[in-house]
Amino acid sequence: MFTGIVEEIGEIVDVVAQDDAARLRVRGPVVTSDARPGDSIAVNGVCLTVVDPADGVFGVDVMGETLRRSSLAGATAGTRVNLERAVAAGDRLGGHIVQGHVDGTASVAERVEHEDWTTVRFGVPDGLTRYVVEKGSIAVDGVSLTVTEVDDVSFAVGLIPTTLRETTLGERTVGSTVNLEVDVVAKYVERLVGAHRAHQGALDTSHGK
Repeated sequence: MFTGIVEEIGEIVDVVAQDDAARLRVRGPVVTSDARPGDSIAVNGVCLTVVDPADGVFGVDVMGETLRRSSLAGATAGTRVNLERAVAAGDRLGGHIVQGHVDGTASVAERVEHEDWTTVRFGVPDGLTRYVVEKGSIAVDGVSLTVTEVDDVSFAVGLIPTTLRETTLGERTVGSTVNLEVDVVAKYVERLVGAHRAHQGALDTSHGK
């Protein structure tokens, strides 16, 4: 589990394509300071398992499903990425509960610069906006953010100077692709409500016989 509070901006060192997978090497001296093989690190919001950490660099294996669902499919040497270690028991939950399971990608539709912050609007793939609510939480490239506006095809967030400076969101321009993870609570609620309605429908049908 993660919190969506980015610890450092790392960099992809190299990418080795494999059959329906890829091996990435990522430079991140902060997150590798205590990393061991098998630990989890979120790379642009994608939970990945650490392989061979050494000298501030760690490897990760990315399977085809992850490549298809996330922006890591377009990662190349030099790509800058947000990094966060899995939260330890007893740590403060500064952002919100982030699983590192990306639901899909979105694109930057608009950036509006204000005096003290920046508003960014993201175009959302079909089906995901039903999980997004105003004042709710969402993870964008692994960054925990609060939704300020939402409609059927997009949502907006406000980025403060710290977020712009200490995450890659400050570098995202119109057209850039980002990873999205919606609030897991919304998905569980939908699942439970759907199951309840299906059960109720079955009861109503049986009683009508």
